[in-house]
Amino acid sequence: MSNLTQKLYEMLLPAVEALGFELWGIEYIPQGKHSVLRIYIEHENGIGVDDCETVSRQVSAVMDVEDPITAAYDLEVSSPGVDRNLFYIHQYHSYIGEQLALRLRMGINTQRKFVGKLLSVGESSIELEVKQQSVQIEFTNIEKAQVQPDFAKPKGSVDK
Repeated sequence: MSNLTQKLYEMLLPAVEALGFELWGIEYIPQGKHSVLRIYIEHENGIGVDDCETVSRQVSAVMDVEDPITAAYDLEVSSPGVDRNLFYIHQYHSYIGEQLALRLRMGINTQRKFVGKLLSVGESSIELEVKQQSVQIEFTNIEKAQVQPDFAKPKGSVDK
């Protein structure tokens, strides 16, 4: 996580939580005039368009006052979805046994992309099963992690 996204997270967390939502994660994608600040919110009852609008207004107000991004950007607020990105190590615990796609900052044996089943979560690393082998990955080396829902599996089926 960059220093800017960490600063934004700390700045926006109280405002989002005050509205009754969990701040799932933040992405800032600098692209000149087309930069994007994407805020992901979560709630136990799900997220609707009205929720995104409410949070967007609140986040805009905080951003106008604090002004941490001097360049122009578009603000997007949305649910993380079923194929959600994982931003913080505490989020991984709920996905033990699930399939994840990872992109690493630095490769392991020159490999930077992994897809596998999350076996365990430690204090600073995760264990992933890739092609029936266990791979230990430091959390700080994970550039992007995304849950890979298994839509092809019929409801009620059991893995063997």
